[in-house]
Amino acid sequence: MKPKGAASISEDDTRLFREAIGEVRLLDRVAPPPAPAKPAPHPHMLDADEAAVPGELLDLAFDPAVLEIGEELSYLRDGHAPKLLRQLKRGQFSVQDDLDLHQMNAAAAQASIVIFLAEAKQRGRRCLRIIHGKGLRSRAAGPVLKSLTDRLLRRRDDVIAFASARPSQGGTGAVVVLLKGP
Repeated sequence: MKPKGAASISEDDTRLFREAIGEVRLLDRVAPPPAPAKPAPHPHMLDADEAAVPGELLDLAFDPAVLEIGEELSYLRDGHAPKLLRQLKRGQFSVQDDLDLHQMNAAAAQASIVIFLAEAKQRGRRCLRIIHGKGLRSRAAGPVLKSLTDRLLRRRDDVIAFASARPSQGGTGAVVVLLKGP
């Protein structure tokens, strides 16, 4: 189909064109040149992240010293004597088992705490330690696993009390939990 407005080519024009250009022959196909070798993959973002760490450590959005002094966790369920919480804080209960949440994300930590408490109850253990860390790499959001542990333990009916551990047991980076007895 011819485009609109295109002039028709006469037989004479076609013959004159063929005589002017001569005989036409197909060229032999030539293989394309080989593609240059691709460079080996390099983790540029990993390099950038690693290079940024020293600067981020110098520019913490919160003071770790404040966490150690002012961020103790403490909870006593209603209906229990305050003396119980004081004894727990002083380390007068023997820790029977512990759970370390380091290197876990929030979802894994939550599942681990639930399983840990269920197994402890089943084994008749009443005093436990959960090591949540101090959240020094949590940036401005603050300690993620520490606050998750605090919220989760407050919601559980089987938890009588909990408090930040003594300095020799992890300080504000761990919590000692007292469960209801059998």
